Amino acid sequence: MTMPLMFSAFVMNTASHILHGAWRRPDARQVDFNSLDVWVDLVRTLEDEFFDVIFFADVHGVYGPRGGSFAKHVESGLQIPSNDPSVILSALASHTEHLGLAITSSIVQEQPFNFARKMSTLDHATKGRIAWNIVTNGLPNGARNFGYDNLPAHELRYDMAEEYVDVVYKLWEGSWDDGALLQDRDSGQHSDPDRVHRINHAGKYYNVEGPHLVSPSPQRTPLLFQAGSSSTGMSFAAAHAEAVFLVAPSMAIAQTVIDNIHRLMAERGRAPSDIRFFQGLSFVIGSTEEEVARKDRELDDYIDEETMVAHLGGIMDIEIDGVEMDAPISELETEGSKSLLDWVRAAVTDREPVVRDIGKLTGRSSRVSGTPEQIADHLAAWQGIGVDGINLVNSTIPGSYTEFIEHVMPVLQARGLARTEYAPGTLRQKVFGRDSLPGTHPAARWRGAFRG
Repeated sequence: MTMPLMFSAFVMNTASHILHGAWRRPDARQVDFNSLDVWVDLVRTLEDEFFDVIFFADVHGVYGPRGGSFAKHVESGLQIPSNDPSVILSALASHTEHLGLAITSSIVQEQPFNFARKMSTLDHATKGRIAWNIVTNGLPNGARNFGYDNLPAHELRYDMAEEYVDVVYKLWEGSWDDGALLQDRDSGQHSDPDRVHRINHAGKYYNVEGPHLVSPSPQRTPLLFQAGSSSTGMSFAAAHAEAVFLVAPSMAIAQTVIDNIHRLMAERGRAPSDIRFFQGLSFVIGSTEEEVARKDRELDDYIDEETMVAHLGGIMDIEIDGVEMDAPISELETEGSKSLLDWVRAAVTDREPVVRDIGKLTGRSSRVSGTPEQIADHLAAWQGIGVDGINLVNSTIPGSYTEFIEHVMPVLQARGLARTEYAPGTLRQKVFGRDSLPGTHPAARWRGAFRG
């Protein structure tokens, strides 16, 4: 029996998120990202067609310099200006009933006590529809914006993340016992003090006394997303994540990541079914192959290749400042991931690849172009290698979503590849059939740990 895929709308409260330059298209409403109406209209549309989640990316600084400054980033709108997505989630919750609301938050940007309080508040406000995308912040400017001299080393950031999640798990899972909130009008007892506990966390990076100021929310711990692709990131995901966002340029690479994470999960006593995998894809949809080819060319004409390079260079820690767009990629230096450069070399076989190729290829690497039937075939193939959902990347808001909903979703629904109704309950209930984390998750060890 075919299982429906899950669908996540990948957005950011900014004009230029992933496909840079597409904001210039006349139908690109994301230029009005400051308007709450844009987001309210979008979440209503997504919920009407049974999307599972709207997932807000976020950054806390500008990317590495291009031409010696961040002028190019400001000029092209490379995720600046961008707004805090957590501020608008309550408003979006009030206009939806089922749609999951996921936000990115870095361990660098907020102390764990306040972050735990905010997320519990949002989980109450949404009746259990909140998810957290755990990131460790790869932007040096972002780290300096929060008082660090520079970005902590990659392995150190994950060491900090392990303690950070431990603190919030203690607050969410252990500080309040079940039944602690009484609200007994006759006796006048609001909560049972014997069931509310300080956590007294004294660690290497954080000291948090507690107790948690918020009573247990419907999920206690929000649904946990993660997107790390390094070996350390995959290990962290295997331990903590309930959903993993993939940005694999091929099914073979995605299959390798999925297999590696499943292997690491088994070492930690977690079942493969405890994680859902979402592949990031964008779509060009046409009724004929000729129309598809025309729309492909039109999108390519809008893509700002230099901004694509600046973005990817910042993500991958590749030094692109001062390097010309037509310079060979062999001139690039990196202390970060070399996989992107290796992928570009493998893709360009008839000549020496140049920096511009990074922008061109990454603008197309996640793109699926075709008729609705061809796209449905492609998504079925992704499901066949272990992908559970699609993280739908937009070129325009709302157009990328309304076009997919109008033309592709009916084909998917007819094949059983997309749902036609929502299950009741919290986001975790919809995804896994349970409200709470399973006992095999590391957060579970804090349940009841602070009693007496």
